[in-house]
Amino acid sequence: MKTLVVFYSTYGHVWTLAEAIAEGARQVEGNEVVVKRVPETLPADILEKTGATAAQQAFAHVPVVTPDELVEYDAILFGTPTRYGNLCGQMQAFMDSTGGLWAKGALVGKVGGAFVSTATQHGGQEETIRAFHTELLHHGFVIVGLPYAWQGQMGHTEVTGGTPYGASTVAGGQGERQPSANELEGARFQGRHTAEIASKLAAK
Repeated sequence: MKTLVVFYSTYGHVWTLAEAIAEGARQVEGNEVVVKRVPETLPADILEKTGATAAQQAFAHVPVVTPDELVEYDAILFGTPTRYGNLCGQMQAFMDSTGGLWAKGALVGKVGGAFVSTATQHGGQEETIRAFHTELLHHGFVIVGLPYAWQGQMGHTEVTGGTPYGASTVAGGQGERQPSANELEGARFQGRHTAEIASKLAAK
């Protein structure tokens, strides 16, 4: 079985979640896990002005995914920062490029889910993940979220991401907050849970 974790990250928060998702998925025996990123669409000067150039050096070694690769995997988890309650432009551009796969039904029956980062606690985490679910449903994915079996989303003593729709983190208005231990635990749970379901479906 093979699992792909594909993400876009501006300042590294979604990449950190992606690594935790992959860590969880690797806990499923016999699962080959690959992490890739979607192509950048912003001009270099804009990235430099926003401080993203330096931040993205940390994961510049991660290979860039192409749409045709998606058919090679049994499970795919997508990570994106939110933009006004929706996918970021880079991730949306990548999803827009999968039209040929949609036309052939090439992704029908695959297991998938989404995870996200927002600047604020109520910055559209659930809305963004649900928007992503709509696109995955059009492709025929079997969607897996982050069930309440993971009790980390039940607490109220700390600021934390984590929704029943998928793992998430709160980055802060200036990107100053990194994913917490609780948020990373949720990401690992989602990665493992998704891979377990994909493994069961593959065995049938």
